[in-house]
Amino acid sequence: MSERDVSPGGLPFPVKPRIIIIAIIVIGVLSLAMSSFYIVDQTEEAVVLLLGQFKTIKGPGLQFKLPFGIEKNYNVPTKVVQNELFGYRTDQPGITTVYSRADYPEESLMLTGDLNIIDVEWSIQYKIVDPKAWLFKVENRHKTIRDISQSVVNKLVGDRTIFDVIGPKRTNIMVQAQDEMNKIFTQYELGINVVAVQLRNIVPPEGTVQDAFEDVNKAIQDMERLINEGKEEYNKEIPKARGQAERLIQEAQGYKSETVNEANGDVARFLKVYDEYRKNPDVTKARLYVEMVEDVFGSGEKTEVIDKNLDNFLPLKNLNGSTQGGQQ
Repeated sequence: MSERDVSPGGLPFPVKPRIIIIAIIVIGVLSLAMSSFYIVDQTEEAVVLLLGQFKTIKGPGLQFKLPFGIEKNYNVPTKVVQNELFGYRTDQPGITTVYSRADYPEESLMLTGDLNIIDVEWSIQYKIVDPKAWLFKVENRHKTIRDISQSVVNKLVGDRTIFDVIGPKRTNIMVQAQDEMNKIFTQYELGINVVAVQLRNIVPPEGTVQDAFEDVNKAIQDMERLINEGKEEYNKEIPKARGQAERLIQEAQGYKSETVNEANGDVARFLKVYDEYRKNPDVTKARLYVEMVEDVFGSGEKTEVIDKNLDNFLPLKNLNGSTQGGQQ
């Protein structure tokens, strides 16, 4: 049977059935290959559906699936920290972030517990921890996240005075907001976990409140300066006082050792004399008497010994200090 030219008119080359079949096979093979493999990035997890029903979750790498849409994969960035900004936007994120000059008062203006208006710019950071729940449990995920986050922060700000929000309760608001958001997101089965809530910029309303706020800030700065000066003086004086105390303690310990040793020596000498006294009382008495006399008169200069009746001067002294009848 002879081959018949079935190519449409006007083509520059004839199209044979064999070529068409080969093209169909090539296209089918390519379609099979392209629909049978997919790549999951290091920051992602893939949720795999079989005929529209959840099948499994795949990790990073080159993965296989049934072709032609029998199995479908949805890559979810589970290892990436995502942000939601409130009251401000970024024009150029990066190491040096450029923030937009546009205002979003519908997101940032809040009413405090003492009925003051305050402008709070803030953000949340979250990670997807359950990719299956993230895809299928909530329809409008980002709107849900933003609505819940705004509700929580507005509630916490509304429970506090303006000075608490600006000052000492700021950190407490961030921690409590993170906890409450995670509880609500868990109830909604949204599949995310808030890792941080940041209050970026808090501005009081203009007028009397802003002036009072500036006075409070100035007082806080003065307090911190005085505390730092006190700590500096403390760090300068305390080591000196400790050194002096240590020196006095060492001197006292040296004096103590000297006194104790001297007392021990005196006791030892006394015991030795006492032993000798018990052996020869008369001799010991005489010796002690002589030693006492030597101690008393040995410290003086030109000591003269006389009797109580002023008799028997030996040697006799004249007014010029010379002796008579003996050596001078």
